[in-house]
Amino acid sequence: MSPVRTAVRTEPPASYVGPAGLDVEAAYRALESRDRRFDGRIWVGVTSTGIYCRPVCPAQTPKRANVRFFAAPAAAVGAGFRACKRCRPDSAPGTRQWDHRGDLAGQALRLIGEGAVDDGGVAGLAHRLHVTPRHLSRVLLAEVGATPLALALSRRAQTARMLVDQTALPLTDVAFAAGFSSIRQFNDVMRREFGCPPSQLRRTAAPELRADDPAMVLRLRFRAPYDAAAVGAFLAARAVPGLELFTTGRAGWEHRRVVRLPTAPAVVTVTPYDDHLLLRAVGVSLPDTAALVTQVRHWLDLDAEPGSVAAVLGADPDLAPLVAARPGLRVPTTVDAWETCVRAVVGQQVSVAAATTLLGRLVAAYGTAMGGAERASSGFPTAFPTPGRLAAAGPDELSAIGMPRARGRTLHALADATACGVVPIGSASREEILAALATIPGVGTWTLDYIALRALGDPDAFPATDLGIRHAARDRGLPSGARELTSRAEAWRPWRAYAAQHLWSAAPHDSSPTLPPTTKDRR
Repeated sequence: MSPVRTAVRTEPPASYVGPAGLDVEAAYRALESRDRRFDGRIWVGVTSTGIYCRPVCPAQTPKRANVRFFAAPAAAVGAGFRACKRCRPDSAPGTRQWDHRGDLAGQALRLIGEGAVDDGGVAGLAHRLHVTPRHLSRVLLAEVGATPLALALSRRAQTARMLVDQTALPLTDVAFAAGFSSIRQFNDVMRREFGCPPSQLRRTAAPELRADDPAMVLRLRFRAPYDAAAVGAFLAARAVPGLELFTTGRAGWEHRRVVRLPTAPAVVTVTPYDDHLLLRAVGVSLPDTAALVTQVRHWLDLDAEPGSVAAVLGADPDLAPLVAARPGLRVPTTVDAWETCVRAVVGQQVSVAAATTLLGRLVAAYGTAMGGAERASSGFPTAFPTPGRLAAAGPDELSAIGMPRARGRTLHALADATACGVVPIGSASREEILAALATIPGVGTWTLDYIALRALGDPDAFPATDLGIRHAARDRGLPSGARELTSRAEAWRPWRAYAAQHLWSAAPHDSSPTLPPTTKDRR
């Protein structure tokens, strides 16, 4: 972890009232009405109190002249405001408003959210984005009112506050689990963010775990409605033997799987409740905590904004009935982009059940064995195979598990390119990753679109060549041809991935993403 200094205050000019592009009057009306559609998208600083809030805060609405709007908590803190103790800005769900943007600001904000500054500092982030640190800071200050370092420190503070509230970890462990490089930095940032030292934040006794319980248990909040049944059905249909275990009971469903983290794999169990997801992790090391939370939130789309999605898709008369029937539908993505790229290749031109069987064989033959408490508590022993392991296997060996020979060659080429860094999964922009994938024989339009949607989390990805989507579109009176459907879907931007999920969920038959039997996924 690269040591970093505490962020310098970046106070906006006195005339500042809100981020660029924001309709300030509309934002103030949203504040007056406690409009939940703005929660997690804007933050409200009150100059008369020095406090910043969520727009849904139950406190008395401040006077218009005393209000300043911000695009990120870090911008409010940089302007001298501290977090409200009633609405708890740190507990607000995230937002996907930047996820569909391919510009520098969008890419930077996604990478900061994934912990890129923790790994390589601001200089490392700028290098990945092919710009200078000064230019990157200038762009983010213009877009959200905060520097990359300030945004990274705010992310760490939010993770730390969650750990203070929900775990019995000593504060020293909380500091390093959240990504802080020193106790002094931890104390300074927490004072600036919340107006008091970390020790005062733990007002009530932290939850005590059994002495023999090795798990870390956290509650990850989301915006209602959340269609847990649809997410559960998605996970159940794709649970890979040896890697995942999906069960149901009186209280609902529970999904357990191995998650690869920066330090070592961990066994994770997720269970949905009314307003949060319960996360139970065994074998997670403290430095991996923030990465784990980020990966799980992305995987199960906990930062989705149902209101924003419904406003766009619900305006289309052909999609409106689907949106009304499932207002909380989410787009599950992945905890491991590499794994989902493999799933996309293995799933070409076959059903979900057939692909899951093949993936189970891959895990059994080439997966990484778990051990210790993780194995004892998991019920399954292996993590997903690494690129290097599949690259070493050879195309003929991979084909021997039951895949067609051509697909085995594609899988081997993917593994080899990923292991060598030719396909820079996890270290480049979506555009760069997809461009590299497009050079692999056997990776064509459907595979690229599916990887963009599931592996890279693009909320605007739309696999128009998918057979399930085309059948569902035809049944709704929409064009069924890929080109015509793509043109029709322009009206659904920037949430076309959610339109795809609605169409898959509405298909009367197997809605698994598959290619037409007569169409080969090649370039």
